[in-house]
Amino acid sequence: MDFELKRNLRMVVQQLSVFLKNQPGVLAELLEGLAGQNVNVRAMSVSDTIDHAVVRLVVDDPHKALHLLGERGVLVVETEVLAVELPNEPGALAKLARKLAAHDVNIEYAYGSADAKNAIVVLRTSDIVRAQQVLR
Repeated sequence: MDFELKRNLRMVVQQLSVFLKNQPGVLAELLEGLAGQNVNVRAMSVSDTIDHAVVRLVVDDPHKALHLLGERGVLVVETEVLAVELPNEPGALAKLARKLAAHDVNIEYAYGSADAKNAIVVLRTSDIVRAQQVLR
């Protein structure tokens, strides 16, 4: 089954990459701090190394989250990423990847989730402007 991306959500969102110690409770503290200030986490990815973790967050109020994290002395990098809604069906993500590849747009990393009907995928691409044009 084919799908049309123009009917689906495609938007540029701010992602916060937070560098944390890779220890029990550190992520919980970060998330509790955001929740305590009514900042909602919409998407999250955690990558670990031996001594630290990179937590990628898409939140509903990135400006407030940046301020909060900065006050706590946490290293944060802000990046524009693309959030794309797809039907939750076999091959939907493959079609998206093929469409971007056909226009020389590389997916550098991705993460997401799905419910019974739809999936939301957060993409960091080699060229976000071109990716948006391709997906229009």
